Amino acid sequence: MRRGAGLLGFLCLWMPQLRCEGPVQPEQVHLSYPGDPTSMVVTWTTFDLAESLVVFGKAPGKDLPHRASGNATRFVDGGSLGRAMFIHRVTLHGLLPGQNYLYRCGSPWGWSRPYGFRALLNGSSWSPRFALFGDMGLENPQSLPRLQREVQQGWYDAVLHIGDFAYDLHSDNATVGDAFMRKIEAVAAFVPYMTCPGNHEEKYNFSNYRSRFSMPGDTESLWYSWDVGPAHLIAFSTEVYFYLDYGEQLVAKQFQWLERDLQEANRPARRGERPWIITMGHRPMYCSNNDKDDCTQYESIVRKGLKPDRYGLEDLFFKYGVDLMLWAHEHSYERLWPLYDYKVYNGSTTAPYTNPSVPVHIITGSAGCVERLDPFIPDPREWSALRVEDYGYARMQIVNKTHLWLEQVSDDQNGKVVDKIWLIKDRPGPGIDLRRKV
Repeated sequence: MRRGAGLLGFLCLWMPQLRCEGPVQPEQVHLSYPGDPTSMVVTWTTFDLAESLVVFGKAPGKDLPHRASGNATRFVDGGSLGRAMFIHRVTLHGLLPGQNYLYRCGSPWGWSRPYGFRALLNGSSWSPRFALFGDMGLENPQSLPRLQREVQQGWYDAVLHIGDFAYDLHSDNATVGDAFMRKIEAVAAFVPYMTCPGNHEEKYNFSNYRSRFSMPGDTESLWYSWDVGPAHLIAFSTEVYFYLDYGEQLVAKQFQWLERDLQEANRPARRGERPWIITMGHRPMYCSNNDKDDCTQYESIVRKGLKPDRYGLEDLFFKYGVDLMLWAHEHSYERLWPLYDYKVYNGSTTAPYTNPSVPVHIITGSAGCVERLDPFIPDPREWSALRVEDYGYARMQIVNKTHLWLEQVSDDQNGKVVDKIWLIKDRPGPGIDLRRKV
């Protein structure tokens, strides 16, 4: 018997029907999508070393006949106590796209409660649905109960958390991060919980973020891409531009990766199959909030890059025809007109989001945290289409290869939809013509 299991471990080993508590009990369970519709990654935490096992089966039903194993990584937080935990990762293989599954994770010394998920569909001819938000904390996570209900009622295929978790994952020797991950489990254990880092993850070189999440690729979840339905989604770190003490080379490395990824996504066959290119990064390059954040500066670092004009993201995303940029950081909601270099390029006067020549920006960072909401400047900029200073989150459905629906939900107004747009384009690829300014 392993060290520390004791009598409880002995009973759990021989009586697996028990739900055993203690340092080997699984907690903070969450899913992520590895990019293959026949697979799903299950991640969880224990505070002592144990096996990394998942049992699963088709739902409905009580049998969990399939078994998958993985590995655990020891993570030591950088705080004064040097708290250690074990992050377990198991990839489930052989899933049937669109099939509902039940699963439990853990080991003979302690199993989680049962959870369920629906495997993502294959191909590009379906309509994935997302909840998206940033800036959710352990304290005042106002939108979480509504999101939890909607997730467990099957409203979404994935959740996109666009940076800033817990406030903060590392706080109080990472116990705040543990508590937040337990709380978000009610969402993240049922649908893929896809993330990108924000400024509140910076401590100890983003170690809590890099250790706790399991996004696709080999960059410790800092930047990655994945295909879903008729879309190519790219998550990246705006924070490499602001924390240069961790290595300016990260800015160049991410930029070069982004360009290669966008080049591949724009190959005619690929762009024809997945015409929507959508990015998500924490700090926006434009906003009209009444603070001194980067997006309020004319020469935004995210937009223009490091001086002199190195690694700017606006020109890169413009060049490769990114359709939609999702942001957070500002604790509010703002929708911009199609925008490039401070100029509006609407599709037309009557249909601004139909065949726009340039990207559309959406900022949705008001899920709820201890820092409360961020105010706007009194007069909106000419490129700002709508501003909402309520707690809430966004919903997005990529309906097909030509139509994308996006709406903002106000939790302050009992779930009222306070903004909605159709983004429509009938041709794949950049299709940029800057003479079409409206």
